Amino acid sequence: MDNHYSIYICGVGGQGIIKTSTIIGEAAMNQGLDVVMSEIHGMSQRGGSVSTELKIGGYNSSIIPKKGADMLLSFEPIETLRGLDKVNSESMIVYNTHPIVPSSSDKAYPSVDVITKTLKENFKNVLPIDGTQLAIEAGSVLALNMVLLGAVTADDRFPLTKESVIEAMKNNLKPKFHAMNLKAIESGYNSIKG
Repeated sequence: MDNHYSIYICGVGGQGIIKTSTIIGEAAMNQGLDVVMSEIHGMSQRGGSVSTELKIGGYNSSIIPKKGADMLLSFEPIETLRGLDKVNSESMIVYNTHPIVPSSSDKAYPSVDVITKTLKENFKNVLPIDGTQLAIEAGSVLALNMVLLGAVTADDRFPLTKESVIEAMKNNLKPKFHAMNLKAIESGYNSIKG
């Protein structure tokens, strides 16, 4: 397997995007892979856009060129659309279908069904997932990032094992949350492999 892999992760502040990237990075190192990462916080304190770019393998820069991502992992539908310049026809697009509608916007939020239909018409590897609902079922909406991590490990092209992701999760989160986050990872994984 070619262990060169790039992931563009996006969402809004408070969804755990940075922690997700840290866990992916540690899981890669645990598997003996090189990893580089950059992060853009934006208006993360106010629910604004947050993104990270992560490359696994022998890369010198963490910046993913346009159409260069192997995967777009998005925590929010509109952020998925904002990240599309990073993907190409072969990229995997995994995204949470639960919207976070800005309270200060006077614009109507587009239909998530229309977003999903448009993505599926234009890209062949699209995996929508109601990660928010699965996180709530696992014990907390805060487990959304672990649901999505579980989902990406179900993709055969993803270079990290579910086991290495679980190990990295345990190293980065408090033990009292391990059981809930493990349930969330399994739930995301099973929603794809199911």
